[in-house]
Amino acid sequence: MSQPDLIHLPLSALSISRLNMRHGRKAPDVSDILPSIREKGVRQTLLVRREGESYGVIAGRRRFFALQQVAKETGADPLVPCAVMAEADAASAIEASIIENVARLPATEMEQYTAFRKLHDEGRTVEEIAAFFGVTELTVRRVLALASLSASIRKLYADEEIDRETVRALTLATPAQQADWLKLWNSETERAPMGRACRAWITGGSAITTDKALFDLAGYSGAVTADLFGEAAVFTDAAAFWDAQDAAVAEKIAGYRQRGWAGVTVLERGTYFHRWDYEQTTKKQGGKVIVEQRHDGTVTFHEGWLKASEARKARTTADRVKAGPEADTRPEMSGPMAEYISLHRHSAAQAGLIRNPTIALRLMAAHVLCGSALWNVRPHTPGAVKDATLQSLEGGPARADLNAARDRAGALFEALGAPVPHRSGDTYHLCETFAALLALSDAEVMQVIAVAMAETLESGGPAVEAALHVCASDPGTFWQPDAAFFDLLRDRRVTRSFLTEVVSPEASGQADSATLKAQKAQLVSALAARNGAKENAWTPGWMQVPPTRYVEGAACPPADAWDRISGLFEAVEAERSVDQRSPCEASAA
Repeated sequence: MSQPDLIHLPLSALSISRLNMRHGRKAPDVSDILPSIREKGVRQTLLVRREGESYGVIAGRRRFFALQQVAKETGADPLVPCAVMAEADAASAIEASIIENVARLPATEMEQYTAFRKLHDEGRTVEEIAAFFGVTELTVRRVLALASLSASIRKLYADEEIDRETVRALTLATPAQQADWLKLWNSETERAPMGRACRAWITGGSAITTDKALFDLAGYSGAVTADLFGEAAVFTDAAAFWDAQDAAVAEKIAGYRQRGWAGVTVLERGTYFHRWDYEQTTKKQGGKVIVEQRHDGTVTFHEGWLKASEARKARTTADRVKAGPEADTRPEMSGPMAEYISLHRHSAAQAGLIRNPTIALRLMAAHVLCGSALWNVRPHTPGAVKDATLQSLEGGPARADLNAARDRAGALFEALGAPVPHRSGDTYHLCETFAALLALSDAEVMQVIAVAMAETLESGGPAVEAALHVCASDPGTFWQPDAAFFDLLRDRRVTRSFLTEVVSPEASGQADSATLKAQKAQLVSALAARNGAKENAWTPGWMQVPPTRYVEGAACPPADAWDRISGLFEAVEAERSVDQRSPCEASAA
């Protein structure tokens, strides 16, 4: 998608675009966002596209209806921040609308069909559609197969009158078979086959009826059987039928070639013609005839089709011919000119980011997530001398919270059909992530940033202590003394202090002459006697906020880190408490 222009447009100049995925639906419920828009207006730009004399809303339909409600209440015609797309970029507009809606509410299969079909009609291949939605190509092909159904059958499926297995079977049916099935569906005396029975009904087994023959039955020497009530007889010898049918097909192919068709492709018997793999074109433009042969004897000649890859190649060749053999392919900029233009565009981009902090925040998040030549942000990888330390960490609730948050953040990108960001330094992936972040709400972006910051927080330093203090996060809620903790407890001075806290000063004094092993055993026994009650939980000073040391003057990394920065945050809190005093208290001071 080309870079949109950011401008303000009057609300009266906007309407819902026909390219919007939910065009024509009833007005959505906007009660959740209406109070915020009444008070603060729209903070996230609407994505629009010029359509005639006005602009069509591609993404931001709910914000548009909320603004209409506010305009009705106030009688004003507010200016709306909009990102204006290029008019010719219809495929990107459809993609943007899909991102806006699918991310918020998963589409039904029929809604997916509508979206897939629009993208396919705008030139997107099955592979490109699959990559955009983050699904398999098989999924896209199955959904696009609904294009072969009649409108009546598609409506039955959309209304959930028929199940998925039945509709899958009907995508294999010829138009005539679909019409026959609908007659059975609408019949008051007969029943339309469903599910597996429907597939068997469509394929017809090995029985080939005489109405499928392309040749003159009068000259056919093979055996044919019929009953008194059958409208069509049945060929007794399938091999003999196909010998005659193949001769008739070859005769028709020769006729197509004589009439100037570029080529005729005969599909293997039983292979279905999937029109979404092709583009329809005229005979003059190189269109071919595709011959489809069903096992039930049906032969269909699809005129004027090209494989999508062949059609793209033909258009490229035509463009080259139009350009002429003397087209100059040298770069239009010299190296110094390219540098000049690049630096001025860079300055303009910097100015744009300064004026759009919410966009800058998303671009910054993309750099953190993906990296670039100027950004080298690495996730924290826990390392420890003892394996038991890592096992203790992995089994804790804090790590479970991080993993769950990481999964939720990844799901936001997957819902948009975008890959989950990874640190590669690849500029395309960075822009891919940036585009996905633009489609997320502010709250969702903050959720992603929180995970990114948590993953890149360096352990064992002042930043950890600052985060614990400001977030009021108590390590004691995520930790409890385990076997690894007691195994690593090697200082008798600290162990006695722990006994003083957990048991009593007297017990600590009595254990003074005992071995370290005995002291730790007494500590474990005393903690176990508390029966794990929450109100009786013990948290050593090392795991409190702020952390405290047990031996005055001895090194204690968490306490040393907090001592280094505590003045920064205590000063801020003191100023905040002064600002929150009442006017009377302030004047008295």
